[in-house]
Amino acid sequence: MATTPPVQGTVHRAVLPAVMLALATVVSAVASLNTAVPSIARDLHATQTELAWVIDAYALVFAALLLLGGAIGDRYGRRRALAAGLVVFGAGSAAALAADGPGWLIAARGVLGVGAALVMPATLSTITATFPPDRRTRAVGTWAGVAGASAVFGLLVSGGLLEVWSWRSIFVLNVVLAAVALTVTLAVVPESADPDSPRLDLTGALITVAGLGAGVYSIIEAPAHGWASARTLGGLAVAAVVLAGFAGWELTRPNPLLDPRLFRVRAFSAGTLSITAQFFAFFGFVFITLQYLQLVKGNGPFLAAASLLPMAAAMMPSARGIAPRLASRFGARRVVPAGLLLAGLGLFLLSLLDETSGYWPLLAGLIPLGAGMGLAMTPATAVITDALPAAKQGVGSAVNDLARELGGALGIAVLGSLLQSSYRGALDTGGLPEPLAEQARASVALATRLGPPVADQARAAFADGLHTALFAAAVTLAVTAVAVGALFRSTGDQNTPGPSERPAPQPVPGTARTEP
Repeated sequence: MATTPPVQGTVHRAVLPAVMLALATVVSAVASLNTAVPSIARDLHATQTELAWVIDAYALVFAALLLLGGAIGDRYGRRRALAAGLVVFGAGSAAALAADGPGWLIAARGVLGVGAALVMPATLSTITATFPPDRRTRAVGTWAGVAGASAVFGLLVSGGLLEVWSWRSIFVLNVVLAAVALTVTLAVVPESADPDSPRLDLTGALITVAGLGAGVYSIIEAPAHGWASARTLGGLAVAAVVLAGFAGWELTRPNPLLDPRLFRVRAFSAGTLSITAQFFAFFGFVFITLQYLQLVKGNGPFLAAASLLPMAAAMMPSARGIAPRLASRFGARRVVPAGLLLAGLGLFLLSLLDETSGYWPLLAGLIPLGAGMGLAMTPATAVITDALPAAKQGVGSAVNDLARELGGALGIAVLGSLLQSSYRGALDTGGLPEPLAEQARASVALATRLGPPVADQARAAFADGLHTALFAAAVTLAVTAVAVGALFRSTGDQNTPGPSERPAPQPVPGTARTEP
């Protein structure tokens, strides 16, 4: 493999902050706009379905193009990919400032996702291609810490901005961060590339976008058309067929974006399934709960974001200290399912919240949710990479990123759709003129403008929807815990499979390089 050799000297001290700033810029945007959902609903008269699209357009495009973005960076230059991604991200954020309706904002968020898909894999692969082995492990650890903390950072900063300015200020911040990150990237980040990378699998990338897009569209639109409607079921069937076609296509490629045969390694499948389910629950929870805290409980944006900090406070020590020690002693096959069950317990407790609940019931659910996610996340991430041979460590990193973003996109779509279906079913709009009744059914943010009786009913209906969605998330984590445990047991109590269980090594583009 021909790659740019590691750059020696003091440049490393500047490269790491530069790529960390770029990473924080795109990762924080996944969560930051959640705090602004009530403001966007009121300002743009967005329905609950449109609000789900505003949040999910970014996550969906980000996930669908992540592997292709990594392949572009590997083939044409990671510095170029970083710079191009930041330009696209900044341009999409600037376009969002001019949004006068939900459709425009949804499209702009999709553009941001394109930029993020170029930036995130290029940050990690820049580290692994630029840093010598004795500095690489620490740099990768810093990357992982920033990737995890940026979501909380995004929530808090956006909450603070919304206390003073409108939701558009979040996109102003995006433009500023992207501009600063671009300037620093061009000044200090060295170019690195793999000129021997295979050709880009554009067909595979397009199939992925089509399949995931059809599935998420059908799920988000289901409350309006009915879960059992021909439109919803047909869309889900189309998505399943297209994604099956993607797997078939990748099996025929000498250098696929993602080799489906990797999932024959059961430990690898277990880790990927666990990460996907965790972020499915996490991003769906954040999307729903920040609306609950602002629209039902009446908290301001910053207080709503700060109310979730105990979850992060429980997650960090669990992930960094407790989980590695327990995994070393008991093995990932026990620790990962236990963490999923603990997080599921937290979501079950949170599903009991209603319009009269105080902060203590919320806190009682946040602590086990955060601790459980930390307990499951660290060993599951290690399993994804440890289950593969050394030549495929970059694949493990890419799949871990993909599982996070895809899980988040599906969580917002599925749990948001369940919330909306339950909300519409529980809301009594009898006696209201049909235009006002439809406005009330569209979202709780619009319903609260129709006077106390309707507003009170809407808050109670939203609490019913929260119960349905978070209970479904809890069940999802419990079922995943059982499935992950079964996959680990089938490996013979080994986290790393033997050579006979591994697929034949194949160079896979679109991943970070971890070898010198």
